[in-house]
Amino acid sequence: MDRGRTDSGDHTDLTGDRGLGVPAGPAGPADPAASADLTDLAKLDERITGCRACPRLVDWREEVARTRRAAFADQTYWGRPVPGFGPPDASLLIVGLAPAAHGANRTGRMFTGDRSGDVLYAALHEVGLASRGTAVSADDGLSLRGVRITSPVRCAPPANKPTPEERDTCRPWLVRELELLRPSLRAVVVLGAFGWQAALPAFARAGWEVPRPRPAFAHGTRVTLTSPTRLDLFGCFHVSQRNTFTGRLTPAMLREVLRTAASAAGLTTRPYDG
Repeated sequence: MDRGRTDSGDHTDLTGDRGLGVPAGPAGPADPAASADLTDLAKLDERITGCRACPRLVDWREEVARTRRAAFADQTYWGRPVPGFGPPDASLLIVGLAPAAHGANRTGRMFTGDRSGDVLYAALHEVGLASRGTAVSADDGLSLRGVRITSPVRCAPPANKPTPEERDTCRPWLVRELELLRPSLRAVVVLGAFGWQAALPAFARAGWEVPRPRPAFAHGTRVTLTSPTRLDLFGCFHVSQRNTFTGRLTPAMLREVLRTAASAAGLTTRPYDG
């Protein structure tokens, strides 16, 4: 299915090549990645998109995809779990929270099609890590340089609030993603306290030694993990409208974190724009 396409026809068929295209079936196992042959990121991404482990999230993401927002009434929503986005040898990882109902749940790509993504991709483009500063669909030609974007929860949750149980059920996907990225990964930017709390246990399960007590989240915080490979973690306020509209997170603040993390990851960035 073309995740970025629009359709002018009937959108009520949720099988085959139209609509959601999600197979029916029971909820998945508690560890949805446990029995999978996930030897590379492409296989991982494919398995993620078929996960049905959390009934509440499955019901919500598919209901949103059926009813759609009026502004996108002519579009076919993705309506599935959203895999990571970016090259398989990324040295910098950005960890968010969960797909937005009418953003990534619509387009099928992380932070694509909503205002949070507008802020994030504009900053990535300005510092030289994205090919363009806008993200509207999965086939818009956007590419990332040395950066991958992911989230600890892969399905859009009601009110943007996944439960702790849903967070924990989804964690194995992030753990496996970290394991596959480990040869190249050097730095991680975690957006928001929820992402921070969800990511630290994933790093531990993926083999890194996380300090105890676990470091608290704060914007601009930096924590270095030294085993089995050096990994620098950076905290950054989430690019939510609540933070960007109020000025709690400004574009300059976001660019500063991205530049610092990119440097730790061995990536070059564009010069400061003043």
